[in-house]
Amino acid sequence: MMRALLICFMLILLQVTSALAEKVRLAVTSSFHNSGLSDHLIPHLETDLEIDIQLIVVGTGQAIKLGENGDVDAILVHSKPDEEEIVKTGFAKHRREIMFNEYVILGPANDPAQIKFSDNLLEAFRNLSKANTEFVSRGDLSGTHKKEIEIWKKINFNPKKIGTKYISVGSTMGKAINIAVAFDAYILSDKATWLNHKNKGNLEIQFEGDLLLHNQYSFLPINKNKHSHVESKLVKKIEEWLVSEKAKKLINSYIIEDKQVFTFNAK
Repeated sequence: MMRALLICFMLILLQVTSALAEKVRLAVTSSFHNSGLSDHLIPHLETDLEIDIQLIVVGTGQAIKLGENGDVDAILVHSKPDEEEIVKTGFAKHRREIMFNEYVILGPANDPAQIKFSDNLLEAFRNLSKANTEFVSRGDLSGTHKKEIEIWKKINFNPKKIGTKYISVGSTMGKAINIAVAFDAYILSDKATWLNHKNKGNLEIQFEGDLLLHNQYSFLPINKNKHSHVESKLVKKIEEWLVSEKAKKLINSYIIEDKQVFTFNAK
């Protein structure tokens, strides 16, 4: 009887403690979540700071809009030009680099576009532009979609010329990969999400390693001068934690298939 009462008391205490925990709304990219890193990192952050992180998982474009509208207290995204713009317009206080991983091109195992042995990324995309094969695009103005657009521009090619074989899906990274698997198509993905993705179908990494595939993630606190309700003090604590030695160890120790998939580079 006493044991049952004790357990009941502890459960009530946990509920009260959770309800009293200070809350912070953080918009993060779907790749940060789909890669599994959020599950590896956020519980430690919440425990150490005794706060409740409410994650809003969206593409970078949507995360930035949420920040501009004051719907979140901070954002963790990966599109440097957009990040610099939101700082320039005053909606974010600053941009703090935290970590990076890399993009890869996924494609069918038989590699019909013959990109696997391309000398560089631009050659790989030129081969894709000429191949009679499907290419799936995130199509959601996420960091990954912006990177894809950037690469097509570098080879002066409009991917819509591919016609119906260019499949723009307007979706998160994980869902976009599922569509690429269904169509046996090529797709640009961050490597961490791909390695953590269960439904790989007939797809493999067909190209990686180019410097242009560097994928930097940054933390941006929303400016209290623009939105007075944002939790700026708590956000400052989060940023300090994200650049700490503990965060460095956790980020660098996140392993998928025996591979380190993120590298801490905060200064």
